[in-house]
Amino acid sequence: MEATNGSAAAAAAPAANGEREDPGGFKLKFCTVCASNQNRSMEAHLRLSQAHYPVISFGTGSLVRLPGPSITQPNVYQFNKVSYDAMYKELHEKDPRLYTANGLLNMLGRNRQVKWGPERWQDWQIGIPRTDHASDRGSEGTEGGVVDIVFTCEERCWDAVIDDLLNRGSPLNRPVHVINVDIKDNHEEASIGGRGILDLADSLNNAAKEERENVGPGAFDMASAASRASFDERVPEIVGEWQERWPNLPATWTLAWF
Repeated sequence: MEATNGSAAAAAAPAANGEREDPGGFKLKFCTVCASNQNRSMEAHLRLSQAHYPVISFGTGSLVRLPGPSITQPNVYQFNKVSYDAMYKELHEKDPRLYTANGLLNMLGRNRQVKWGPERWQDWQIGIPRTDHASDRGSEGTEGGVVDIVFTCEERCWDAVIDDLLNRGSPLNRPVHVINVDIKDNHEEASIGGRGILDLADSLNNAAKEERENVGPGAFDMASAASRASFDERVPEIVGEWQERWPNLPATWTLAWF
């Protein structure tokens, strides 16, 4: 799988310990989204934070759902109210062998090192400072409550994000790129998808730095439609070039508004 997905992007991969050297300078702000803010969005959140990008993450479902002892007995939690650590301890107490074998304990162990717990996209107050998330990985740079790029990991999540943004009515009049990278919801595919999203983030950030230099940092950082127009026009081509490197991760793009 790795050979057909992103072999040209090896230079962008994190080091063996996961962390990448921070190059400094301008960085786009990212958001990752899946259904339950557990597997795909959190793998991508971790990868982007290891590359020192500002990043936040969410789920679009009504509830957080994790596999249980049978398909009719999932483990269900509420967004914003139950921490990853509490979920880990509960599942470990219920059946450590089952939840170790299916990878849930490993996943939750990773997640609790990234942030407190799963957040719901529809509850996000865009533009309101995120002052209570300072301990989250990737929080530096996201304090203002806005991002430049939203990565969703499934078409229904992309639809939910777009519908929600339309319903909000664009109060900030700020452009945001919403890119769906279709990733199967299992641990192996989430890992591949996380690497793919990081590679796309690098390409987008390099283009943004070039356009920021051309436009001027002051204007570009205002993030208005006019100041970001040259960057916005480059995004479809960047996504297309990335798609050639990652053919097994189908991507969809649109420009939306906060």
